[in-house]
Amino acid sequence: MTRLNPQSDPPLSPRQTLPTMYDLLSENPEEPGLSDEFHFLQSSLLLFTFEPANWSSDMVFSACDLNLYYDVRHPGWYKRPDWFGIVGVSRLYDQRDLRLNYVIWQEQVSPFVVVELSSPGTTEEDLGQVRNQLEKPPTKWQVYEQYLRVPYYIVFNRYTNDFQAFRLVGGHYEPAQLQEGRLLMPELELSIGIWQGSYRNINRAWLRWRNASGNLILTPDERAEKLALRLNELGVDIDKL
Repeated sequence: MTRLNPQSDPPLSPRQTLPTMYDLLSENPEEPGLSDEFHFLQSSLLLFTFEPANWSSDMVFSACDLNLYYDVRHPGWYKRPDWFGIVGVSRLYDQRDLRLNYVIWQEQVSPFVVVELSSPGTTEEDLGQVRNQLEKPPTKWQVYEQYLRVPYYIVFNRYTNDFQAFRLVGGHYEPAQLQEGRLLMPELELSIGIWQGSYRNINRAWLRWRNASGNLILTPDERAEKLALRLNELGVDIDKL
């Protein structure tokens, strides 16, 4: 019978020997830019606070990780922005259904602003530093600049909290001038910039929408909390409402 040596070290648990999330790829090397948890949270924060003051909510559409088909000559080509916002198009497809994707030759309205959240494998393409290969689809930068002519393009790197904004000028993207760290979009009566705060109980730097004056546009949860505080100040028992 085999006896255990009481002097020997105890066996390591799988938690100690298996690779951690920092050791494993979070993206498919053949398809860089797949969403991680940060992508989901940051994109949802942008979606919940994109409220152009001069547009009816029924004519504002924004989406996260939705296929964007942009070339009628190559109907299978698409890009998948981390987030994009559009004004002047019905929030619903044909004013009645949720979209499976966004098809530019049907919608006839291009995004007004696109945000890409840089990953180590996508930074160069996000910033237009990669040329498309012969007989391959154009890069994201080319599509947003030349095909869709998106007026505002934003790149945010969560590892460095670097926020870069570009504006379409004469058919080409040029670095946009920031005011007090924010990119102003007078056409939408909005601005966007870095905000240090807690979203979904995660405190860090986030890219966030503000109104033209610089005040934060609140999320639904923040509005509910603000209302609850106000009712409490007035002596209203929320549980009885």
